[in-house]
Amino acid sequence: MPLWTSGRGTDYVARSLLVPVRSGYTDNFSLRRDMTTPTTMPSPTAATPRPGAVTQTALFGAGCFWGVEATFRQVPGVLATRVGYAGGTTDHPTYEQVCTDRTGHAEVVEVTYDPSRVDYDTLLNVFWENHDPTTRNRQGPDVGTQYRSVVFYATPEQKAAATASRDALQASGKLHRPVVTEIEPAPAFHPAEEYHQRYLEKRGLSSCHI
Repeated sequence: MPLWTSGRGTDYVARSLLVPVRSGYTDNFSLRRDMTTPTTMPSPTAATPRPGAVTQTALFGAGCFWGVEATFRQVPGVLATRVGYAGGTTDHPTYEQVCTDRTGHAEVVEVTYDPSRVDYDTLLNVFWENHDPTTRNRQGPDVGTQYRSVVFYATPEQKAAATASRDALQASGKLHRPVVTEIEPAPAFHPAEEYHQRYLEKRGLSSCHI
């Protein structure tokens, strides 16, 4: 059950996106840079594409991209994921630049999927259920425009689906505050540094922890 249906309102951080408490953007960068080295442990993997399969991509921003990526990699039909930055003004930004909260980028996850095995509406449901879409530029202790809730659509069909899904969630009465998720055309996607890719899997973790 998503935490926003638990009766606690929206003052929560979704289990899959729990992150260490940080006092600011500099601390945020230092913490991620200095965390322990990867351990060699079995990790979940995205599905293997079928020969000749037609694939599509989706792009979501839901706070710290470590946990978001790990969550989407568990979805049957998801073939690959990459974390990165989108929606800003700096070309090829570094993590350090994004953490200043001055480039305008969001931390995002690019999801490549087989639409014959998982549809876009299902991915939208995963997106809504694994972050708080009612807090602007914040997820839990992480504060800044890079942590904003955003769906970047690649096609008119994705835009229509995302808009309908957002409106249905707002009308459901499950939330105690308005949905502030942005729905915008997909901009350039800039892959994050390699050490961010599948970050939690490399450490034998399924989520971040406070």
